[in-house]
Amino acid sequence: MGWEALGQWGEDVSRVERLAGGVANDVWSVRVNGQLAVGRLGARSDADLAWETELLVYLDREGLTVPVPIPTTDGRLFADGLVVMTYLDGGPPETQADWRRVAGTLRELHRLTQGWPQRPGWRSSTDLLHAETGTKIDLGAMPSEGVARCRAAWARLSGRQTCVVHGDPNPRNVRMTANRVALIDWDESHVDVPDLDLVLPDNAAGLDDGAHDIAAQASAAWEAAVCWDDDYSVRRLAEVRPL
Repeated sequence: MGWEALGQWGEDVSRVERLAGGVANDVWSVRVNGQLAVGRLGARSDADLAWETELLVYLDREGLTVPVPIPTTDGRLFADGLVVMTYLDGGPPETQADWRRVAGTLRELHRLTQGWPQRPGWRSSTDLLHAETGTKIDLGAMPSEGVARCRAAWARLSGRQTCVVHGDPNPRNVRMTANRVALIDWDESHVDVPDLDLVLPDNAAGLDDGAHDIAAQASAAWEAAVCWDDDYSVRRLAEVRPL
């Protein structure tokens, strides 16, 4: 249906301008009844979007600052692949103190979502010790030697408690003000080992040397597998130690 679906949010709706950062989705600022918001149109399944929007509603209710889905006129949180969410302003983290605040917010996310069900169709890093595919990942497309290195990195996470991870807490996906830290772009969120979210600049999460090494290697392996095979994924795979 495309952007015509925006009409399901009422008569006083319009697109304003395309926003940067959407790779898998078409992302625009929109106005809904005079309110500035963000619209994201993509090809995710209804089950996938239901998981994400219900998660965001829950996190907002628990006090985290996240984009909150704005319902359609008949109360749905998405329609025809389109999600409309509240707009969050702020700037990216710039100092180590900023990143420590980000780490605290991520740890709160992890605390709130222990035992959360997996996103439909996704796999965790440790699931991929045995599975070949999961959403964007197809290990069959990678060189077998690279797969072995990735799996060796993920095996070091085995047995850990899981929760929802944001999946991509880079500076573009953080909006900070003096009073709060907001996490945006939950397109990569899924259930996994929390330390994957905590490989932050200057080790702002305060992981000890062993934990940081395990998390950094597993994170590099994950990003190599998710993005394979563009230049970025090749660089990330090069960071995963040979066996």
